[in-house]
Amino acid sequence: MVGPPSPFVSGRSPATALGLLVAVLILVLSSGADGQPCPTQCSCTGTTVDCHGQGLRSVPRNIPRNTERLDLNANNLTKITKADFAGLRHLRVLQLMENKITTIERGAFQDLKELERLDLSENQIQGVPRKAFRGAVEIKNLQLDYNHINCIEDGAFRALRDLEVLTLNNNNISRLSVASFNHMPKLRTFRLHSNNLQCDCHVAWLSEWLRQRPRLGLYTQCLAPPHLRGHNVAEVQKKEFICTGHQSSSSSCSVLQCPESCTCSNNIVDCRGKGLTEIPTNLPETITEIRLEQNAIKVIPAGAFSPYKKLCIICVGSLNNNMVFVLHRVLYGNKITEISKGLFEGLFSLQLLLLNANKIACLRVDAFQDLHNLNLLSLYDNKLQTIAKGTFSSLRAIQTLHLAQNPFICDCHLKWLADYLQDNPIETSGARCTSPRRLANKRIGQIKSKKFRCSGTEDYRSKLGGDCFADLACPEKCRCEGTTVDCSNQKLTKIPDHIPQYTAEIRLNNNEFTVLEATGIFKKLPQLRKINLSNNRITDIEEGTFEGASGVNELILTSNRLENIHHRMLKGLNGLRTLMLRSNHISCVSNNSFVGLSSVRLLSLYDNQITSMNPGAFDTLHSLSTLNLLANPFNCNCHLAWLGDWLRRKRIVTGNPRCQNPYFLKEIPIQDVAVQDFACEDGNSENSCSPVLRCPAECSCLDTVVRCSNKGLTVLPKGLFTVPQMTHFVILILSYNRLRCIPARAFDGLKSLRLLSLHGNDISLIPEGAFKDLSSLSHLALGANPLYCDCHMQWLAEHDMLCVVCVRGLVCLHHTGPVDVSVQAKCEPCLSSPCKNDGTCSNDPVHYYRCTCPYGFKGQNCEEPIHACISNPCHNGGTCHLKEGEGSNFWCVCPEGFEGDACEINIDDCEDNDCENNSTCVDGINNYTCMCSPEYTGELCEEKLDFCASELNPCQHGSKCILTPQGYKCECTPGYVGEHCELDYNDCEESKCQNGGQCIDAVNGYTCVCPEGYSGLFCEFSPPMVLPRTSPCDNHECLNGAQCVVVGTDPRCQCLHGYEGDRCETLVSVNFVNRESYLQFPSSLLSSQTNISLQIATDEDSGVLLYKGDNDHIAMELYRGRLRVSYDTGSYPPSAIYSVETVNDGSFHAVELVASDQTLSLSIDGGPPKSINSISKQSTLNIDSPLYLGGKNLTSGGLSALQHSSGGRNGTSFHGCLRNLYINGKLQDLGAGLKPGAARPARPCIQGDCHPTGHRGFTCTCHPGWTGTLCDQQVSNPCDGNKCIHGTCLPINSYSYSCRCQPGFAGVLCDEQDQDEANPCSLSHCKHGKCRVSGLGKAYCECNSGYTGEACDREVACRGERVRDVYQRQQGYAACQTQEKVSRLECRGSCTGGTEGQGTCCTPLRSKRRKYTFQCTDGSSFVQEVEKVVKCGCTKCSS
Repeated sequence: MVGPPSPFVSGRSPATALGLLVAVLILVLSSGADGQPCPTQCSCTGTTVDCHGQGLRSVPRNIPRNTERLDLNANNLTKITKADFAGLRHLRVLQLMENKITTIERGAFQDLKELERLDLSENQIQGVPRKAFRGAVEIKNLQLDYNHINCIEDGAFRALRDLEVLTLNNNNISRLSVASFNHMPKLRTFRLHSNNLQCDCHVAWLSEWLRQRPRLGLYTQCLAPPHLRGHNVAEVQKKEFICTGHQSSSSSCSVLQCPESCTCSNNIVDCRGKGLTEIPTNLPETITEIRLEQNAIKVIPAGAFSPYKKLCIICVGSLNNNMVFVLHRVLYGNKITEISKGLFEGLFSLQLLLLNANKIACLRVDAFQDLHNLNLLSLYDNKLQTIAKGTFSSLRAIQTLHLAQNPFICDCHLKWLADYLQDNPIETSGARCTSPRRLANKRIGQIKSKKFRCSGTEDYRSKLGGDCFADLACPEKCRCEGTTVDCSNQKLTKIPDHIPQYTAEIRLNNNEFTVLEATGIFKKLPQLRKINLSNNRITDIEEGTFEGASGVNELILTSNRLENIHHRMLKGLNGLRTLMLRSNHISCVSNNSFVGLSSVRLLSLYDNQITSMNPGAFDTLHSLSTLNLLANPFNCNCHLAWLGDWLRRKRIVTGNPRCQNPYFLKEIPIQDVAVQDFACEDGNSENSCSPVLRCPAECSCLDTVVRCSNKGLTVLPKGLFTVPQMTHFVILILSYNRLRCIPARAFDGLKSLRLLSLHGNDISLIPEGAFKDLSSLSHLALGANPLYCDCHMQWLAEHDMLCVVCVRGLVCLHHTGPVDVSVQAKCEPCLSSPCKNDGTCSNDPVHYYRCTCPYGFKGQNCEEPIHACISNPCHNGGTCHLKEGEGSNFWCVCPEGFEGDACEINIDDCEDNDCENNSTCVDGINNYTCMCSPEYTGELCEEKLDFCASELNPCQHGSKCILTPQGYKCECTPGYVGEHCELDYNDCEESKCQNGGQCIDAVNGYTCVCPEGYSGLFCEFSPPMVLPRTSPCDNHECLNGAQCVVVGTDPRCQCLHGYEGDRCETLVSVNFVNRESYLQFPSSLLSSQTNISLQIATDEDSGVLLYKGDNDHIAMELYRGRLRVSYDTGSYPPSAIYSVETVNDGSFHAVELVASDQTLSLSIDGGPPKSINSISKQSTLNIDSPLYLGGKNLTSGGLSALQHSSGGRNGTSFHGCLRNLYINGKLQDLGAGLKPGAARPARPCIQGDCHPTGHRGFTCTCHPGWTGTLCDQQVSNPCDGNKCIHGTCLPINSYSYSCRCQPGFAGVLCDEQDQDEANPCSLSHCKHGKCRVSGLGKAYCECNSGYTGEACDREVACRGERVRDVYQRQQGYAACQTQEKVSRLECRGSCTGGTEGQGTCCTPLRSKRRKYTFQCTDGSSFVQEVEKVVKCGCTKCSS
C-alpha cells in the first residue's frame, strides 16, 4: 500500500513546498497502518527511495524498512557509518556513486543480507579493508571504479562468493594479493585497467590468473618497471616478474583509516581536544595507543575497543603526569557517565588507562577483568561513590591507581578497598572519604577496617555499586547524582511522575508549585529521607500527598505561602524528625495541626504571621526538643496565656519568642510574662485561630450571595463548605460550568441556602440525599443538564421541599435500559478505564480521577511514552537512538559482532574465515576461533607444530624427542616406557634375586633385599658356617651394648657413640630432652682450686648448665645465647661475667671454668678468659653441697635464688647435648650423675653427633657407615662389589645403586654398546644464541635478537629500532626532560666495509626537527628543537 509518485521538487517555492506536503500526506495516509513516512528531501515510490542529487551530507534517517532500492547518487556524503543502513534487510540495490566518500565503517553493510548491487564508483575511497563488506554476502555486482584506492587488504572480497561483476579500474592500485581474488568462482566481469600496477614478483600470480580467465581483466597493463610499461599483464612471462632488493617486502597492505580531524602515526591515534562526542570507528587494528582526552564523549559503547588487540594505552580523561595540575584541567576531560559492559574485553595488552576528569558514577565489578597487564589506572575526578569488591582483582600488574576527587561513601561496602590499599600501597593521588561525616576527608587507605560501617540509604546505594543499578531514568529536567534527585530551579508546577526508586533526597525547591497534589509518588520511594520544597508558592497541600513517606525524616517547606497547617496536610510523615515551616503566612497553630508527628524533634515556625495558638498545639509532638517561634507578631492576650506556662514547664530550646502586643508587653519574652498580664481587655480579644469567612478563589461573594458561574469548574469550589460561617449563605450559583458529578454530601451544613443553581452543566446522576441538609431550599435550577431519569432519580421528583417552579425545566433524556457506562463514569470515572498502557486508575476529589503510570509512560492518561529508549531495548550492549520526530520509535546501533533490529543476532563470523589446514571455525562475538588439527597451531592454524621445541616437548624424564612425518616420537631413557616415556619400567619383572631375596624396583635398576644370613648383590652368598667359640672375645665382656672385635690377637670393645673406656663403661655424652632432666655429682670431686671443662651443643637462648651452692652459689647458665657465670654471696647484686661468643648455634663448643686464688675464669673454645676477682676464700666450691649439671633439683629451693640473680629471666633446665666432662683433668662418667628419680638422660646418638632441635627433640648426624634415627644401624655400601662394566657406581639408597655409563656405552650395567652418536650440540659454539637440534639430528644456532650468522657471531644489518622515551638535557645544575615520551628511531646494527678503505657506520639518514617542552628539576621549563630520527642506513663514518 503506497501512494502515487510525487511530481514536486522540494525547496523551489512555497507552492511547490505545499504540494510536496500534500503529496507526503497522501502517501502517509495511503500507506496503511504499517506504512512509514518518506525521508525529507527524498521521494518514495513503492519500495524505491530516491534521494539522488539533494546535496545530502549524511544518509537520511527513517528510511522505510521495506525499501528495496535506494538511490543516493550525486550527493555530498563523506562517510558511511554502520548506523546508516541498519535494519534495511530487504535492500537489494544501493547506489552511492558520485559522492565524496572517504571512509566506510566496519559493519556498515552488515544488515544488508539481500543486497545484490552496490555502486561506490566515483568517490574518494583510498583503501578496501578486510571484512569491508561483512554481512552483505549476496552481493553480485560491486563497482569501485574511479576512486583513489591504493590498497586492498588480503581477503577483502573473500565473503563475496557469489560476486559476478567487480570493477576496480581507474584507481591507484600498485599491488594485489591472490588472497583477495581466489574465492570468486562466478566472476564474469572484472575490470582492473588504468591503475599503477608494479609488475614485480608479487604480481606474477595475476598473469597466470588472467590467462586462465581470458575474458576478465581486459587491458590490464603494467605501469612499472619501465621496460614492462604498457605491456598487458597476461602477456608478461613468469620469469619477467622480478623483485629487486627494495621491492622484496610483502605484497599485502594495511588500510590505515585515520579518523577525520585526528592524527595517526606509529600506531598511535591522537584525537585530543577535537570536540568528539563518540569514539571513532574503523581505526587501524594494529594501533597500540589511542588518545581521546579533552573531548565531549558521553558514552563508550560495548566493544568499542575490542578490534584493537594490541592496544596498550587508552586515554579518555585529562592526561598529566603531575596529579597536582589535574585540578586545573578538569574541564578538559570528557563526559562519560558509565563504563559499558564488556568495554575492555580482550584488551590483554593494555598497560595505561586514563579515565580521569569524566562523570563516571558506577563501575561494574567485571569492568577490568581482561586487563591483566594494566600498569596504571586513573579514575581521578569522577562521580564514584563506591567500588564493588573484586573490581581490581584481575589487575595483576597494576602499579599505580588514581582514585582521588571522587565522592566516596565509606561504608561497609568499601571496607575491602581500605584493606586492598593497605596491602597494595599503589593509590598515589590521595583518595578520601566524602561521607559519612565522621570519616569525611580522611584517606581511605589509612582508615581502620572497623570504622567502615553501614546504615540506611548509603547501604542501599553502595551495595548495588558493582551492578550499576538504576531502576529508572532521571526525571526530565532534573539532575541525578548518587541517590539525590535535584529538580530545583526548573519552573515545575507538579512533582515529576517518575523518580528513581533508590532516591534518598529530592530537591524541588525554587519552582512554581502552588498546590501539592496527592499523586501517590512517595509510595514508590522506600529509601526517601529528605524532601526540599522551599522557595515555591505553595498555598495548600492535599490530603494524602505524603502518604507512603513514613521514612522521610526531614521536610523543608520554607518560604512558601501556607496560611494554616492541619494534620491532614502532613498525613503519612510518621517518621519525620525535622519540619521547617519558616517564612510562610501561617497565622494560627491549632491543637490538631501536628497530630501524628510524634517523632518530630525540630520544628521551625520562624517568620510567620502567628498571633495566637490554641492550647495544646504542641502536645502531640512527644519528641520535640527544638521549637523556633521567633519573628512572629504574638498577641499576648488571654488566648495565649497557656503558652507562657507551657514554655516555663518544657525544657526545650525555643530562642525565647517575644510578645509584640499589647504595647506594654512588646519585646518581652512570652515565658517571662505573668499569668495575670495575659488579659483580653480594652478590645484586645482578637484570636487568629477563630474561624473567619473566606470566599473561594473561583467565586465572588457579596453579602449572602456566592456566585461561581462561568468559571469552567469541573468540581465544586474547594473550601466552599469547610468553614462554619459559610452556612449563612442564601444564594449559591454554580451554573454554566463543567460539573459532571455531585458528591453525596456536597451541600451538608448549608442550612440557610434558599436558591441553588446547577443549570447548564454536564450532570447526569444526583445521588439520593444530596440535598438532605438544605432545609431552607426553595428554588433548585437543574435545567440544561443531561439528566438520566431512571428509578434512581425518582427521589428528586418526590422531594417534598421542591416547588413546581424548580422542576419545570427538567428534561429526561433516557427512560429504559441499562445505565450507560459513560453516564456512570461521570461519578465513577475509573469505570471507563481512562488510563492507557496498563496504568492504574483511582478516583480523585480534585482532578476527577488520577492515573498511576507504569514505567516508561507519562501524561494524564499514561498515553505518552517517556521515550522509546528508556528501557534500553537494544540487546548485547547496543546503543538506542530515537528516530527524529518519533518519540515512540527507535533504532539500535549494534556493537561489533551483532545485528538485528534490537542487536539480538550474533553475526556468524565464520562466513568469512581464514582458517587453514582443514581446521574448524568456531563463531564468537565479533571474532572466530580456528580449532586446529593436532599437528597445527597459530591463530589461523597456519603453522605446523614443532613438537620437539622445548616449550612443547611432550617426552618426559629426559627422553629424546624425534620429529616424524606424522608428528613425533619419544626415545626413552633407560628405565622408562610409554608414549611419552612417562612410566617407570618395573625392573623387577626381570629380577635375578636369589634365595628368596625381595626385589625393590628403582629407576633403571632394582635392589635385592636378602633374607637373614644371605648377602651379595643378588643374595647369592649363603650364610657363613658357625664355628666353635674359640675367639679371644669369648671371655671379654663389653658393656652398654658395645661389640667385641679382635684386633690382631687382642679383644677390644667397639663402643657405641657416647661411651668410652676399655669396656665402654663410661658414659661421656648425654642429650637433655626434658626440662626436668639434670645430673648430680658429689662435692668431693671439687676443691678450692678447681678446673671444670666440658663441651655443649644447643640452639636455645637460656638454660642452667652448672649450679653449686644453696643461698650463695656459683652458677653457669645460657643467657640470650651467651654463657653467663654468676657468683652470689647473698648480697645483691651478684658478680657476673658473660662470654663474648654466642654458643647457641647448634654446634659443639668447648667450655672451661677455673676457680683459683679468689678468681673465677670463663673461657670458650680456648679463647681469652674473662674473670671475676672478688670471690671469697670461703666460696661455695668448698661447701658440702652437690654439683648440678643441666638443671637443678626443684625440691632443694636454690633455684629461686638463681632466678633472682638472673633478674627472673632464667631458672629453666638446659636443653641440648653435653659431652666430655672433665673435673680437674679427669674424665667423668656421666652415668654416675644419674640418681634414681632425679633425672632421665636423653638417648644418645650411638654412632653420630647429637644436635638439639626445638624444645623437645634432637637429631643425630651419623658417622660414615652408620644410619638410623640414633645412628645405630650399620650401612653396607651398595657399591661394594657392584656390577657396572663400563661405568661408575652411584648409590641410590642403602640397598641399591645405578650405573653412570661412560660415553659410547649403555644398558643397566653399562654393558651394551651405545648406538646413538654424541650430542650434536657438544661441538657447536653459538656466540650470541642457543644451540638447537633439528629434526634430522643436526645442530644449529638459534640467534638472539640483533645477531645472525651460523654461530650468531655477526650483528644484523643496520636498522632503526623503535623506541619511545623522553629526551633529556642538562641546564646548569638542573636535569631536564620532555614532558611526554617521544616515539623515534635509534640506529643500531653493523654495516659492511666501505670503499677506498673508508669504513661505513649505521647512522641516521633522515630526521625531522621538532619542538618540545622540557621540564627541569629546579621548576623551570623551556622549549627546544631536537632532531627526531625517522630513517637509518649505512653511510661513511664521520671522523
